[in-house]
Amino acid sequence: MSGRGCPYFDPDYDTLISRLNAPSVVIDNSSCDDATLVKVDSANKHGILLEVVQVLTDLDLTISKAYISSDGGWFMDVFHVTDKLGHKLRDQGIIDYIQQSLGDAQATTSQVKTSLAPTVGTQSSGGHTAIELSGRDRPGLLSEISGVLTGMTCNVVAAEVWTHNKRVACVVYVTDEATGCPIKDPEKLARMKERLSQVLRGDDENRLATTDFSSGLTHTERRLHQMMLADRDYDVPSSTSSINAVLDARIRPVISLRNCLEKGYSVVSVQCKDRPKLLFDTVCTLTDMEYVVFHASARADGPYAYQEYYIRHMDGCTLDLDAEQERVVKCLEAAIERRVSEGLRLELCTRDRVGLLSDVTRVFREKGLSVTRADVSTRGDRAVNVFYVTDTSGKAVSMKVVEALRLEIGQAILEVKEEVKEGRGEGAAEVAAEVAAAGGMSRSRFSFGNLSERFFHGLGLVKSYS
Repeated sequence: MSGRGCPYFDPDYDTLISRLNAPSVVIDNSSCDDATLVKVDSANKHGILLEVVQVLTDLDLTISKAYISSDGGWFMDVFHVTDKLGHKLRDQGIIDYIQQSLGDAQATTSQVKTSLAPTVGTQSSGGHTAIELSGRDRPGLLSEISGVLTGMTCNVVAAEVWTHNKRVACVVYVTDEATGCPIKDPEKLARMKERLSQVLRGDDENRLATTDFSSGLTHTERRLHQMMLADRDYDVPSSTSSINAVLDARIRPVISLRNCLEKGYSVVSVQCKDRPKLLFDTVCTLTDMEYVVFHASARADGPYAYQEYYIRHMDGCTLDLDAEQERVVKCLEAAIERRVSEGLRLELCTRDRVGLLSDVTRVFREKGLSVTRADVSTRGDRAVNVFYVTDTSGKAVSMKVVEALRLEIGQAILEVKEEVKEGRGEGAAEVAAEVAAAGGMSRSRFSFGNLSERFFHGLGLVKSYS
Protein backbone atom coordinates (compact mmCIF):
# COMPACT_ATOMS: atom_id res chain seq x y z
CA MET A 1 0.00 0.00 0.00
CA SER A 2 1.42 3.35 -0.96
CA GLY A 3 -0.50 5.37 1.60
CA ARG A 4 -3.10 5.36 4.22
CA GLY A 5 -6.47 6.75 3.10
CA CYS A 6 -9.63 7.57 4.97
CA PRO A 7 -11.51 4.62 6.47
CA TYR A 8 -14.36 3.33 4.33
CA PHE A 9 -17.86 3.15 5.74
CA ASP A 10 -20.47 1.21 3.84
CA PRO A 11 -23.48 3.51 3.40
CA ASP A 12 -25.78 0.49 3.77
CA TYR A 13 -24.24 -0.49 7.12
CA ASP A 14 -26.85 1.23 9.27
CA THR A 15 -29.76 -0.28 7.35
CA LEU A 16 -28.05 -3.69 7.51
CA ILE A 17 -27.84 -3.45 11.30
CA SER A 18 -31.49 -2.44 11.41
CA ARG A 19 -32.45 -5.44 9.31
CA LEU A 20 -30.39 -7.82 11.45
CA ASN A 21 -32.02 -6.38 14.59
CA ALA A 22 -35.51 -5.92 13.23
CA PRO A 23 -38.07 -5.10 15.94
CA SER A 24 -40.14 -7.97 17.24
CA VAL A 25 -43.80 -7.15 17.85
CA VAL A 26 -45.96 -9.88 19.36
CA ILE A 27 -49.72 -9.54 19.78
CA ASP A 28 -50.64 -12.06 22.49
CA ASN A 29 -54.32 -12.82 23.10
CA SER A 30 -53.82 -15.95 25.19
CA SER A 31 -51.65 -15.01 28.18
CA CYS A 32 -54.10 -12.64 29.83
CA ASP A 33 -57.81 -13.15 30.39
CA ASP A 34 -58.96 -9.57 30.07
CA ALA A 35 -56.44 -7.81 27.82
CA THR A 36 -54.26 -8.23 24.75
CA LEU A 37 -50.52 -8.09 25.40
CA VAL A 38 -48.49 -6.01 22.96
CA LYS A 39 -44.84 -6.96 23.36
CA VAL A 40 -42.20 -4.86 21.62
CA ASP A 41 -38.52 -5.88 21.55
CA SER A 42 -36.05 -3.94 19.42
CA ALA A 43 -32.70 -2.24 19.30
CA ASN A 44 -32.95 0.88 21.42
CA LYS A 45 -32.99 4.38 19.96
CA HIS A 46 -33.96 7.77 21.32
CA GLY A 47 -37.69 8.34 21.08
CA ILE A 48 -38.74 4.73 20.49
CA LEU A 49 -40.91 4.67 23.64
CA LEU A 50 -42.84 7.70 22.39
CA GLU A 51 -43.30 6.05 18.98
CA VAL A 52 -44.85 2.97 20.57
CA VAL A 53 -47.13 4.89 22.94
CA GLN A 54 -48.18 7.19 20.10
CA VAL A 55 -49.20 4.31 17.82
CA LEU A 56 -51.28 2.66 20.55
CA THR A 57 -53.03 5.84 21.65
CA ASP A 58 -53.70 6.94 18.07
CA LEU A 59 -55.64 3.69 17.63
CA ASP A 60 -57.95 4.58 20.53
CA LEU A 61 -56.67 1.71 22.66
CA THR A 62 -56.85 1.61 26.44
CA ILE A 63 -53.59 0.68 28.16
CA SER A 64 -54.26 -0.97 31.53
CA LYS A 65 -50.69 -2.01 32.38
CA ALA A 66 -47.24 -1.20 31.06
CA TYR A 67 -43.73 -2.48 31.68
CA ILE A 68 -40.89 -0.45 30.16
CA SER A 69 -37.17 -1.22 30.15
CA SER A 70 -34.37 -0.31 27.73
CA ASP A 71 -31.07 -0.94 29.49
CA GLY A 72 -28.13 -2.43 27.60
CA GLY A 73 -29.09 -1.00 24.24
CA TRP A 74 -32.22 -3.12 23.88
CA PHE A 75 -35.80 -1.88 24.22
CA MET A 76 -38.39 -4.20 25.81
CA ASP A 77 -41.98 -3.15 26.51
CA VAL A 78 -45.16 -4.98 27.41
CA PHE A 79 -48.50 -3.18 27.19
CA HIS A 80 -51.82 -4.63 28.32
CA VAL A 81 -54.38 -3.10 25.98
CA THR A 82 -58.08 -3.31 25.15
CA ASP A 83 -60.27 -1.58 22.63
CA LYS A 84 -62.53 1.30 23.63
CA LEU A 85 -65.26 -1.16 24.62
CA GLY A 86 -62.91 -2.97 27.01
CA HIS A 87 -62.47 -6.02 24.78
CA LYS A 88 -59.35 -7.76 23.58
CA LEU A 89 -58.08 -6.86 20.13
CA ARG A 90 -59.84 -9.07 17.61
CA ASP A 91 -59.84 -6.82 14.55
CA GLN A 92 -57.12 -8.21 12.31
CA GLY A 93 -56.75 -4.82 10.66
CA ILE A 94 -55.76 -3.23 13.96
CA ILE A 95 -53.40 -6.08 14.79
CA ASP A 96 -51.72 -5.80 11.37
CA TYR A 97 -51.46 -2.03 11.76
CA ILE A 98 -49.67 -2.34 15.11
CA GLN A 99 -47.30 -5.04 13.88
CA GLN A 100 -46.36 -3.21 10.71
CA SER A 101 -46.18 0.24 12.29
CA LEU A 102 -43.90 -0.90 15.10
CA GLY A 103 -42.26 -4.00 13.67
CA ASP A 104 -41.14 -3.16 10.13
CA ALA A 105 -38.71 -0.26 9.99
CA GLN A 106 -38.95 -0.22 6.20
CA ALA A 107 -42.75 -0.06 6.09
CA THR A 108 -45.02 2.92 6.38
CA THR A 109 -48.41 2.91 8.01
CA SER A 110 -50.05 3.78 4.70
CA GLN A 111 -49.23 0.27 3.50
CA VAL A 112 -51.36 -1.32 6.21
CA LYS A 113 -54.91 -2.19 5.19
CA THR A 114 -57.19 -1.67 8.18
CA SER A 115 -60.84 -1.01 8.83
CA LEU A 116 -59.88 2.26 10.51
CA ALA A 117 -60.13 5.81 9.28
CA PRO A 118 -56.75 7.53 8.75
CA THR A 119 -54.93 8.26 11.99
CA VAL A 120 -56.39 11.49 13.23
CA GLY A 121 -53.43 12.49 15.34
CA THR A 122 -51.17 12.67 12.33
CA GLN A 123 -51.85 15.08 9.49
CA SER A 124 -50.09 15.11 6.12
CA SER A 125 -49.50 18.50 4.56
CA GLY A 126 -49.99 16.99 1.10
CA GLY A 127 -53.63 18.06 0.91
CA HIS A 128 -53.54 21.33 2.81
CA THR A 129 -51.32 24.03 4.30
CA ALA A 130 -50.47 23.67 7.99
CA ILE A 131 -50.11 26.89 9.99
CA GLU A 132 -48.56 26.90 13.47
CA LEU A 133 -49.32 29.84 15.76
CA SER A 134 -48.20 30.55 19.32
CA GLY A 135 -48.16 33.57 21.58
CA ARG A 136 -50.00 35.28 24.41
CA ASP A 137 -53.67 34.35 24.73
CA ARG A 138 -56.49 36.85 25.00
CA PRO A 139 -60.30 36.77 24.61
CA GLY A 140 -61.42 36.74 20.99
CA LEU A 141 -58.05 35.66 19.57
CA LEU A 142 -59.41 32.58 17.75
CA SER A 143 -62.11 34.75 16.20
CA GLU A 144 -59.50 37.19 14.91
CA ILE A 145 -57.30 34.41 13.52
CA SER A 146 -60.18 32.68 11.71
CA GLY A 147 -61.40 36.07 10.43
CA VAL A 148 -58.02 36.78 8.84
CA LEU A 149 -57.97 33.35 7.17
CA THR A 150 -61.49 33.76 5.82
CA GLY A 151 -60.66 37.23 4.54
CA MET A 152 -57.71 35.78 2.64
CA THR A 153 -59.95 33.15 0.97
CA CYS A 154 -58.68 30.26 3.06
CA ASN A 155 -60.91 27.38 4.09
CA VAL A 156 -60.18 25.92 7.54
CA VAL A 157 -60.49 22.13 7.28
CA ALA A 158 -59.11 21.30 10.74
CA ALA A 159 -57.61 23.03 13.74
CA GLU A 160 -56.61 22.32 17.30
CA VAL A 161 -56.13 25.01 19.94
CA TRP A 162 -54.65 24.72 23.43
CA THR A 163 -54.32 27.43 26.06
CA HIS A 164 -52.28 27.27 29.26
CA ASN A 165 -50.91 29.87 31.65
CA LYS A 166 -52.13 32.72 29.43
CA ARG A 167 -50.32 31.26 26.41
CA VAL A 168 -51.90 29.79 23.29
CA ALA A 169 -50.72 27.26 20.71
CA CYS A 170 -52.71 26.51 17.58
CA VAL A 171 -52.24 24.28 14.53
CA VAL A 172 -54.59 25.15 11.65
CA TYR A 173 -54.96 23.22 8.39
CA VAL A 174 -56.28 25.28 5.47
CA THR A 175 -56.87 25.03 1.74
CA ASP A 176 -57.39 27.63 -0.95
CA GLU A 177 -61.09 28.48 -1.20
CA ALA A 178 -61.06 28.58 -5.00
CA THR A 179 -59.10 25.38 -5.71
CA GLY A 180 -59.48 23.28 -2.57
CA CYS A 181 -55.72 22.68 -2.73
CA PRO A 182 -52.80 23.69 -0.52
CA ILE A 183 -51.69 27.32 -0.76
CA LYS A 184 -48.42 27.48 -2.64
CA ASP A 185 -48.24 31.12 -3.75
CA PRO A 186 -45.22 32.50 -1.82
CA GLU A 187 -46.58 36.05 -1.91
CA LYS A 188 -49.90 34.98 -0.41
CA LEU A 189 -48.14 32.91 2.23
CA ALA A 190 -45.99 35.91 3.15
CA ARG A 191 -49.09 38.12 3.49
CA MET A 192 -50.81 35.48 5.61
CA LYS A 193 -47.79 35.25 7.91
CA GLU A 194 -47.58 39.02 8.28
CA ARG A 195 -51.28 39.46 9.08
CA LEU A 196 -51.45 36.52 11.47
CA SER A 197 -48.34 37.77 13.27
CA GLN A 198 -50.00 41.15 13.68
CA VAL A 199 -53.08 39.50 15.16
CA LEU A 200 -50.98 37.51 17.64
CA ARG A 201 -49.06 40.59 18.75
CA GLY A 202 -52.23 42.66 19.13
CA ASP A 203 -51.54 46.23 20.20
CA ASP A 204 -48.05 45.41 21.47
CA GLU A 205 -45.49 45.29 18.65
CA ASN A 206 -42.86 43.93 21.06
CA ARG A 207 -44.98 41.00 22.17
CA LEU A 208 -43.43 37.65 21.29
CA ALA A 209 -45.46 35.72 18.72
CA THR A 210 -44.63 32.89 16.33
CA THR A 211 -46.22 32.09 12.96
CA ASP A 212 -44.84 29.26 10.84
CA PHE A 213 -45.88 26.97 8.00
CA SER A 214 -45.02 23.31 8.51
CA SER A 215 -44.45 20.67 5.87
CA GLY A 216 -44.41 16.90 5.81
CA LEU A 217 -46.17 14.66 8.34
CA THR A 218 -47.31 16.43 11.51
CA HIS A 219 -48.54 14.83 14.71
CA THR A 220 -50.74 17.68 15.87
CA GLU A 221 -50.72 17.08 19.61
CA ARG A 222 -46.97 16.52 19.77
CA ARG A 223 -46.46 19.77 17.86
CA LEU A 224 -48.72 21.59 20.33
CA HIS A 225 -46.60 20.27 23.21
CA GLN A 226 -43.41 21.34 21.42
CA MET A 227 -44.76 24.79 20.62
CA MET A 228 -45.89 25.49 24.17
CA LEU A 229 -42.61 24.16 25.56
CA ALA A 230 -40.68 26.48 23.24
CA ASP A 231 -42.95 29.34 24.31
CA ARG A 232 -42.07 28.61 27.95
CA ASP A 233 -45.65 28.20 29.15
CA TYR A 234 -44.19 26.41 32.18
CA ASP A 235 -42.91 29.76 33.48
CA VAL A 236 -46.04 30.66 35.43
CA PRO A 237 -46.67 34.40 35.94
CA SER A 238 -46.82 35.47 39.57
CA SER A 239 -50.53 36.28 39.30
CA THR A 240 -51.26 32.79 38.00
CA SER A 241 -49.09 31.24 40.72
CA SER A 242 -51.15 32.92 43.43
CA ILE A 243 -54.34 31.51 41.89
CA ASN A 244 -52.88 28.02 41.53
CA ALA A 245 -51.67 28.07 45.12
CA VAL A 246 -55.24 27.94 46.42
CA LEU A 247 -56.34 25.06 44.20
CA ASP A 248 -57.18 21.75 45.84
CA ALA A 249 -53.92 19.87 46.41
CA ARG A 250 -55.62 16.70 45.17
CA ILE A 251 -56.08 18.29 41.74
CA ARG A 252 -52.63 19.68 41.05
CA PRO A 253 -49.91 17.27 39.88
CA VAL A 254 -47.31 16.32 42.46
CA ILE A 255 -43.96 15.80 40.73
CA SER A 256 -40.60 15.11 42.30
CA LEU A 257 -37.13 14.36 40.97
CA ARG A 258 -34.34 12.63 42.85
CA ASN A 259 -31.16 10.78 41.96
CA CYS A 260 -30.73 7.03 42.37
CA LEU A 261 -27.11 6.93 43.44
CA GLU A 262 -26.91 3.14 43.40
CA LYS A 263 -27.77 2.80 39.70
CA GLY A 264 -26.90 6.20 38.28
CA TYR A 265 -30.39 7.32 37.27
CA SER A 266 -32.44 10.40 37.92
CA VAL A 267 -35.88 9.29 39.05
CA VAL A 268 -38.97 11.31 38.16
CA SER A 269 -42.14 10.52 40.11
CA VAL A 270 -45.54 11.79 38.95
CA GLN A 271 -48.78 11.70 40.92
CA CYS A 272 -51.91 13.32 39.52
CA LYS A 273 -55.51 12.71 38.55
CA ASP A 274 -55.76 10.00 35.95
CA ARG A 275 -57.07 11.02 32.53
CA PRO A 276 -56.82 10.05 28.85
CA LYS A 277 -53.44 10.42 27.16
CA LEU A 278 -51.52 11.09 30.35
CA LEU A 279 -48.71 8.68 29.44
CA PHE A 280 -48.37 10.20 25.98
CA ASP A 281 -48.10 13.72 27.43
CA THR A 282 -45.38 12.90 29.95
CA VAL A 283 -43.33 10.67 27.62
CA CYS A 284 -43.62 13.27 24.84
CA THR A 285 -42.25 16.00 27.12
CA LEU A 286 -39.30 13.96 28.41
CA THR A 287 -38.43 12.92 24.85
CA ASP A 288 -38.58 16.44 23.45
CA MET A 289 -36.44 17.69 26.35
CA GLU A 290 -33.87 15.11 25.12
CA TYR A 291 -33.87 12.83 28.13
CA VAL A 292 -33.55 9.07 27.73
CA VAL A 293 -36.04 6.86 29.57
CA PHE A 294 -34.28 3.65 30.64
CA HIS A 295 -37.02 2.22 32.84
CA ALA A 296 -40.53 3.34 33.59
CA SER A 297 -43.69 2.16 35.25
CA ALA A 298 -47.16 3.54 35.80
CA ARG A 299 -50.31 2.55 37.59
CA ALA A 300 -53.68 3.96 38.51
CA ASP A 301 -55.32 3.78 41.91
CA GLY A 302 -58.94 4.87 41.64
CA PRO A 303 -59.05 8.34 40.09
CA TYR A 304 -55.31 8.95 40.55
CA ALA A 305 -52.32 7.99 38.41
CA TYR A 306 -48.76 7.24 39.49
CA GLN A 307 -45.82 7.19 37.10
CA GLU A 308 -42.10 6.76 37.64
CA TYR A 309 -39.34 7.31 35.08
CA TYR A 310 -35.66 6.43 35.39
CA ILE A 311 -33.87 8.86 33.08
CA ARG A 312 -30.51 10.27 32.08
CA HIS A 313 -29.20 12.85 29.67
CA MET A 314 -28.42 11.57 26.20
CA ASP A 315 -24.73 11.67 27.20
CA GLY A 316 -25.46 9.29 30.09
CA CYS A 317 -25.27 11.84 32.90
CA THR A 318 -27.86 12.31 35.61
CA LEU A 319 -29.62 15.59 36.34
CA ASP A 320 -27.44 17.05 39.08
CA LEU A 321 -28.21 20.78 38.98
CA ASP A 322 -31.08 22.05 41.11
CA ALA A 323 -32.14 24.48 38.37
CA GLU A 324 -32.42 21.68 35.81
CA GLN A 325 -34.40 19.47 38.17
CA GLU A 326 -36.78 22.33 38.85
CA ARG A 327 -37.23 22.94 35.11
CA VAL A 328 -38.10 19.27 34.47
CA VAL A 329 -40.70 19.35 37.23
CA LYS A 330 -42.25 22.54 35.85
CA CYS A 331 -42.29 21.24 32.27
CA LEU A 332 -43.97 17.97 33.23
CA GLU A 333 -46.52 19.83 35.32
CA ALA A 334 -47.29 22.06 32.34
CA ALA A 335 -47.57 19.05 30.01
CA ILE A 336 -50.13 17.45 32.31
CA GLU A 337 -52.16 20.64 32.72
CA ARG A 338 -52.25 21.72 29.04
CA ARG A 339 -54.78 19.10 28.05
CA VAL A 340 -57.10 19.79 30.99
CA SER A 341 -60.14 21.48 29.49
CA GLU A 342 -61.77 24.25 31.51
CA GLY A 343 -65.19 25.70 30.94
CA LEU A 344 -68.42 24.73 29.24
CA ARG A 345 -68.20 22.23 26.40
CA LEU A 346 -70.03 23.21 23.23
CA GLU A 347 -70.47 20.80 20.32
CA LEU A 348 -71.23 22.02 16.84
CA CYS A 349 -72.19 19.67 14.04
CA THR A 350 -73.49 21.08 10.78
CA ARG A 351 -72.82 21.26 7.06
CA ASP A 352 -69.37 22.68 6.47
CA ARG A 353 -68.85 25.91 4.58
CA VAL A 354 -66.12 28.47 4.08
CA GLY A 355 -66.10 30.99 6.93
CA LEU A 356 -68.05 28.80 9.39
CA LEU A 357 -65.33 28.92 12.08
CA SER A 358 -65.01 32.67 11.68
CA ASP A 359 -68.76 33.19 12.06
CA VAL A 360 -69.12 30.93 15.10
CA THR A 361 -66.15 32.35 17.00
CA ARG A 362 -67.29 35.91 16.18
CA VAL A 363 -70.56 35.16 17.97
CA PHE A 364 -68.58 33.74 20.91
CA ARG A 365 -66.60 36.97 21.09
CA GLU A 366 -69.68 39.17 20.84
CA LYS A 367 -71.31 37.24 23.70
CA GLY A 368 -68.26 37.81 25.91
CA LEU A 369 -66.90 34.25 25.72
CA SER A 370 -63.29 33.13 25.63
CA VAL A 371 -62.23 29.84 23.98
CA THR A 372 -59.88 27.85 26.21
CA ARG A 373 -59.60 24.88 23.88
CA ALA A 374 -60.91 23.90 20.45
CA ASP A 375 -60.96 20.83 18.23
CA VAL A 376 -62.13 21.67 14.71
CA SER A 377 -62.55 19.01 12.03
CA THR A 378 -64.48 18.15 8.89
CA ARG A 379 -65.82 14.75 7.89
CA GLY A 380 -67.03 14.74 4.34
CA ASP A 381 -69.34 17.72 4.02
CA ARG A 382 -69.91 18.02 7.78
CA ALA A 383 -68.14 20.23 10.30
CA VAL A 384 -67.64 18.53 13.69
CA ASN A 385 -66.30 21.10 16.14
CA VAL A 386 -65.86 21.12 19.91
CA PHE A 387 -65.18 24.25 21.97
CA TYR A 388 -64.53 24.82 25.66
CA VAL A 389 -65.53 28.31 26.72
CA THR A 390 -65.51 30.56 29.80
CA ASP A 391 -66.35 34.21 30.19
CA THR A 392 -63.53 36.67 29.56
CA SER A 393 -62.46 36.56 33.22
CA GLY A 394 -62.19 32.76 33.19
CA LYS A 395 -65.38 32.17 35.14
CA ALA A 396 -68.33 29.92 34.30
CA VAL A 397 -70.67 30.99 31.53
CA SER A 398 -74.21 31.89 32.61
CA MET A 399 -77.05 29.89 31.11
CA LYS A 400 -78.63 33.14 29.93
CA VAL A 401 -75.61 33.73 27.70
CA VAL A 402 -75.66 30.10 26.58
CA GLU A 403 -79.28 30.27 25.47
CA ALA A 404 -78.66 33.52 23.60
CA LEU A 405 -75.70 31.85 21.94
CA ARG A 406 -77.75 28.86 20.80
CA LEU A 407 -80.54 31.07 19.50
CA GLU A 408 -78.12 32.98 17.30
CA ILE A 409 -76.05 30.04 16.05
CA GLY A 410 -78.87 27.51 15.95
CA GLN A 411 -80.20 25.22 18.67
CA ALA A 412 -80.24 22.24 16.34
CA ILE A 413 -76.53 22.47 15.49
CA LEU A 414 -75.01 23.74 18.77
CA GLU A 415 -75.34 21.51 21.80
CA VAL A 416 -74.26 22.28 25.34
CA LYS A 417 -72.65 19.66 27.57
CA GLU A 418 -71.96 19.66 31.28
CA GLU A 419 -69.46 22.06 32.75
CA VAL A 420 -65.98 20.52 32.79
CA LYS A 421 -64.60 20.14 36.30
CA GLU A 422 -61.13 21.43 36.99
CA GLY A 423 -58.47 18.80 36.41
CA ARG A 424 -60.77 16.21 34.87
CA GLY A 425 -61.75 17.52 31.45
CA GLU A 426 -62.79 14.87 28.98
CA GLY A 427 -60.89 15.11 25.72
CA ALA A 428 -62.55 17.02 22.90
CA ALA A 429 -61.72 14.14 20.59
CA GLU A 430 -64.05 11.73 22.40
CA VAL A 431 -66.90 14.25 22.24
CA ALA A 432 -66.36 14.81 18.52
CA ALA A 433 -66.38 11.06 17.96
CA GLU A 434 -69.77 10.75 19.65
CA VAL A 435 -71.19 13.57 17.57
CA ALA A 436 -69.80 12.02 14.39
CA ALA A 437 -71.29 8.64 15.29
CA ALA A 438 -74.71 10.21 15.76
CA GLY A 439 -74.50 11.60 12.25
CA GLY A 440 -73.52 8.29 10.70
CA MET A 441 -69.82 9.18 10.34
CA SER A 442 -66.86 7.23 11.63
CA ARG A 443 -63.82 8.71 13.26
CA SER A 444 -60.86 7.02 14.88
CA ARG A 445 -59.74 8.99 17.89
CA PHE A 446 -57.26 8.83 20.70
CA SER A 447 -57.94 7.25 24.04
CA PHE A 448 -55.73 6.32 26.94
CA GLY A 449 -57.01 4.39 29.92
CA ASN A 450 -55.65 3.70 33.36
CA LEU A 451 -52.18 2.30 33.78
CA SER A 452 -51.71 -0.05 36.70
CA GLU A 453 -48.77 -2.20 37.66
CA ARG A 454 -46.04 -2.32 40.25
CA PHE A 455 -42.88 -0.31 39.74
CA PHE A 456 -39.79 -2.12 38.52
CA HIS A 457 -37.91 -4.12 41.12
CA GLY A 458 -34.21 -4.58 41.41
CA LEU A 459 -33.22 -0.96 40.81
CA GLY A 460 -31.67 -0.61 44.23
CA LEU A 461 -32.27 1.97 46.92
CA VAL A 462 -33.29 5.38 45.70
CA LYS A 463 -31.77 8.28 47.57
CA SER A 464 -33.01 11.83 47.41
CA TYR A 465 -30.76 14.38 45.79
CA SER A 466 -29.61 17.14 48.07
